[in-house]
Amino acid sequence: MKDLAFDVLDLGMMPYREAWQLQREHHARVVAGGQPALLLVEHLPVLTLGRGAREGNNILVTREYLAGQGIEVLEVERGGDVTYHGPGQLVAYPIFPVGRKVRDFLRLLEAATINALETLGLPDARPNPGYAGVYVDAREVNGREYDQKIASFGVAVKRHVALHGLGLNVTTNLQHFELIVPCGLSGTQMTSVAREYELRGLSRPAGVGEAKVALTQAFHTTFATYDWSLPEALTTPPTPTLTGRPT
Repeated sequence: MKDLAFDVLDLGMMPYREAWQLQREHHARVVAGGQPALLLVEHLPVLTLGRGAREGNNILVTREYLAGQGIEVLEVERGGDVTYHGPGQLVAYPIFPVGRKVRDFLRLLEAATINALETLGLPDARPNPGYAGVYVDAREVNGREYDQKIASFGVAVKRHVALHGLGLNVTTNLQHFELIVPCGLSGTQMTSVAREYELRGLSRPAGVGEAKVALTQAFHTTFATYDWSLPEALTTPPTPTLTGRPT
């Protein structure tokens, strides 16, 4: 699919390393002035460690156990702690110009995800002040109230262009999140569109295909007036710097 502002590429199911390489290739094109791209993908099971998780302290099982389950562990350049990607989770990588407006960009990612979840029948989707990601209403479990996180965010910005993005749980195997402290947040449970449908008694089926359509449209709407330009300093030759004392 193609939009005037950005391309949308549906990568289907793809191992994380392959999608990571594609991100880098599209990133290089956007840095050089090429068309921005939104990559949509599902991954085979993998844990990724952001810049805040290099020690892997929030992984609750051994690396040997993970290897036996076919779950890879990778260190990546995005922000945040540890998260899980796997089948049934819609991952979106917006390779968009950001400049220095990183916080504004994250708010737009939240807005697009909330818009998509409203389309999918979850009108209580919302941000959680102080934390990246999108949540639905908190829920009491065994006498304790837990935030319910349905989408995780982790972004890197290099040369003013974004890498990585968001993971929206649609029909994700939520038991795999029990292998970690998701995003390092102990008071948070991960949820999914499918789980919320079930707990709310909604008869509609959850599917990644429908979520792709909703999220793509939400990106079109949310980024309709976005500034797609790169900082001038990145696209023009540098001005020679004078050395020595001025005369």
